[in-house]
Amino acid sequence: MQEQLNILGVPADLSASRILLKPNLISAMAPSLACSSPFFTAAAARCFIDRGAKVILGDSPAFGSAARALKRQGFKEVLSNLAVEYIPFSTRVLKKLDCGIEVGVAAEALDCDYFINLPRIKAHDQMAVTMAVKNTFGIVLGARKAWYHMRHGESHQIFAQMILDLQKLLPETIVLSDGIEVMNKRGPMKGTSLSIGCLAASKNAVAHDRAMLEVLEVDKKRVPLAVAADNDQLPGAHMSDLEFPQCDPGAFSGSGFRIPGMLSDVRFLPSRYLRSFVKRIVSR
Repeated sequence: MQEQLNILGVPADLSASRILLKPNLISAMAPSLACSSPFFTAAAARCFIDRGAKVILGDSPAFGSAARALKRQGFKEVLSNLAVEYIPFSTRVLKKLDCGIEVGVAAEALDCDYFINLPRIKAHDQMAVTMAVKNTFGIVLGARKAWYHMRHGESHQIFAQMILDLQKLLPETIVLSDGIEVMNKRGPMKGTSLSIGCLAASKNAVAHDRAMLEVLEVDKKRVPLAVAADNDQLPGAHMSDLEFPQCDPGAFSGSGFRIPGMLSDVRFLPSRYLRSFVKRIVSR
């Protein structure tokens, strides 16, 4: 990873910097493949610690508490010998997105010099495939994720636009993604494991995801987040915007990655929202 950080121009001396690691923690009870790898997260942490940075870690899972997820998913054990401080996402600040939706996000996610986005690459029943852009939905506090599914899930494109607009709230971002072992066919919980052996790094989540669609050989027209990024002409949305200083996407052709044949509705029914809320309270 150090080599990738050097290519991205990340300073060798980060002793004055506060670094936030943002893994993907769905819940304590999720299969390990549904969450970021604690070993991958530890490797990223070492890179920034070696550069002298103060490293913190935080997320707001869809179900239950981050502290419980970190323990059950093995993060606390793997990170125990590293100078990484856990910060709960708990302070809600309201932000008006460009799409007009007002969201409550964690102030802790914005209080850093670098936001280190650590997604797990996954097929996804609602969004086809989720990567760095979708991982930023984790800055929305806990059970409110289900509320936004219910309130703004009338279409895949409206929901995708909301998630894309979250990128504009973030401090300087670095994506380090785990495409080594990915979730295939279904997701975000019930997919199967597929080894691809790809580590991807970028300073732009949209560009990262566009590049990884090439790696995975997925048509961008089938991915709501990619379609929304393309419609908005966001930097990184087109292959002509991208450079590959280490490895061309074609090196991974034939991996066999598959997305769901038909996408599920984004909108949660009120009963599902209530179940999500109850699960979070019981977990606490």
